[in-house]
Amino acid sequence: MSISKWAFVVAAPHSGSGKTTATLAILAALKRRGLTVQPFKVGPDFIDPGLHTCVTGTVSRNLDGWMLSRQVNEALFRHFLHAANCAVVEGVMGLFDGYDGTTEAGSTAEMAKWLHLPVILVVDARSMARSAAALVHGFCSFDPALHCAGVIFNRVGSEAHLQFLREAMASSSNLPVLGGLPRDEVLRLPQRHLGLVTAEENPLSQDFVDHLARWAETHMDLDRLLAVTTLNTQMTVNPKPSNVCAGGVFLGDFGRPFPFTGRRSRDSDPCAQPVQRPTDFENAEKHGHHARTETFSQKGLPDQPLGDASWPLHGSHPRPLIAVARDAAFCFYYQDNLDLLEAFGARLHFFSPLAGETFPEDTAALYLGGGYPEVHAKALQRNERFFEDLRRLAASNRPVYAECGGLMVLSRSIELLSGEKVPMAGILPFGTRMLSRRKALGYVEVVLTRACLLGEPELRMRGHEFHYSEINPQDSLTSCACCYRLRVRKYREEQNEGYQVGSVLASYVHLHWGSAPQAASFFVEAARKALAL
Repeated sequence: MSISKWAFVVAAPHSGSGKTTATLAILAALKRRGLTVQPFKVGPDFIDPGLHTCVTGTVSRNLDGWMLSRQVNEALFRHFLHAANCAVVEGVMGLFDGYDGTTEAGSTAEMAKWLHLPVILVVDARSMARSAAALVHGFCSFDPALHCAGVIFNRVGSEAHLQFLREAMASSSNLPVLGGLPRDEVLRLPQRHLGLVTAEENPLSQDFVDHLARWAETHMDLDRLLAVTTLNTQMTVNPKPSNVCAGGVFLGDFGRPFPFTGRRSRDSDPCAQPVQRPTDFENAEKHGHHARTETFSQKGLPDQPLGDASWPLHGSHPRPLIAVARDAAFCFYYQDNLDLLEAFGARLHFFSPLAGETFPEDTAALYLGGGYPEVHAKALQRNERFFEDLRRLAASNRPVYAECGGLMVLSRSIELLSGEKVPMAGILPFGTRMLSRRKALGYVEVVLTRACLLGEPELRMRGHEFHYSEINPQDSLTSCACCYRLRVRKYREEQNEGYQVGSVLASYVHLHWGSAPQAASFFVEAARKALAL
C-alpha cells in the first residue's frame, strides 16, 4: 500500500528574509490541516528547532552537512519522515552559504541535493518589484542540480505590490508564486545577541500559533505548495531504511549505533512547562568535505546495536543516572546527543536550576549545556543548594561535562557588561566576562590530545562555537589541563581548549556526538564507573 508524503526545504537569499517565520506559519497551517509534520533545521542552530517543536509538538531535528556525514543525514531524515506525512526543512543563512566561500559544504543547497528535496525560496520583497524576479532567477539558476519549486514573497506592501511581483515572475520564469506575505507585527519574534529568543523563555502561545496558521492559509497557496512538493518516489507503509534498526538506532557509516528515539517528557518540554568524522581536516579544507572516506575507531562502542530503554544490555550493566540542567539558562542541546546517552545505557533526569531545583543524590554524572547563564546569572546565584551540590559532585570525582554557558557557570564568576561580577560555582580556576561584540562563530573540529570524559587521544569530533563571552584574560589556566586541540578555519591558528579539572571537562564548543558516537559511549561509561566510587 502506498501513501502520499510531502517534503521540501524552506530557504532564502540571506538571513533576515523571514524564512523562520514563514516556516513556522507553514508548520502551523499544515498541522491544522491534520498532517503529521516532522520539522528539521539545517545547520547547528538550537533556537529554531525549539520553535519548530513548540508549533508542531514534534521534536525538530538538526541536519548538518559539515558536522555529520551524508549517510547520517540521509538516515536521520528517512527515519523521521517514516512516522510523518510531511517533512519541512528550514534552511540556514542564505541558500548557498555554508562552511566557506568556495564549496557548498554545510549549506542548505547541499542538504537539499543530498535529500533530493525541492526548495521553496522565501524572498524579502520590500522595496522591490521586477528586480525580485531577477534575484529569484539568479538563485534558481546558480546550481542546475538544485530544484527550486516555488517562491514566497515576504514583507509585501500591498495587493498592488504583489501583483507587480506576480507579473514580473510570469514574464521571466515558470516558477510559481506560492504566496505574498504582508507585514504583521503580531508575528515579530523577539531577538537578542545570539539570535531569536528561545522557546524556553518565549513559549509560543496557542493564540500565536493559530495566528500563524491563519496567516499562512490567507496569504499562501498551500494546496499548490503541496502539489509541487509531493515526493516523487512512492513510499510504502513500512519504508524503514535498512540501516536503521528497531528502537530508532542508526547503523550508519560509523558501523555502530546512532539513536534517534525522539522521546520527549513534559519536564523537558519548554512549550509545556516554561521556567525562569570527519577525516583529515586539511583534506576537507582543500577538497571540500566530500573527501571524507575514513571512519572512526570503534573503541568504546558496544558490540551490539542499542535501542530504547528495554534493550537487553541494560539488564546486565548498571544504568547510570545522568542529570541534565534544562531551562532558560541551559537550553542548547542537540536532541541526538541526549538520545545517544540513553542508547548507550544512561537514564536522563532533567532539572531546572532557575526554578530552584538541583540534581538527585544518586546522580552519577552531570551535563550542563549552553544557553544564557549571563541573562539569568543572579537567579542562578540564588540557588545556593545547586552550587553546593555541584561542588560536592565534582569533589567526589563524578563526571561533569559542560559546554559554553555551562562552562561559564562552572567558572569563578560571570562579569556582566555593566562590570558587575556575579559569583558562580568556582570549580574552574578562572572567571568569564561578557563582551559587547561576538567572540567566536563557526564550525570547529576537536582533536583530543589526552584522555578525558569523551575519549582517548586522537579522537576527532565536530561541533560549533557561537558566544559573546570569553575567559578573563587576566586569569591563569595553569592549574587545569587542556584536552582539546581546536582546528578551525584556515585563517585561524589551532588552539588548545577543553579545560579539565579532575573529573570536570568544560569547553566553549557545542559538540555533535553524531560525528563520533563513541564520545557519548565514553561519557556513559565514565558515569557507570562513578557508581562504584
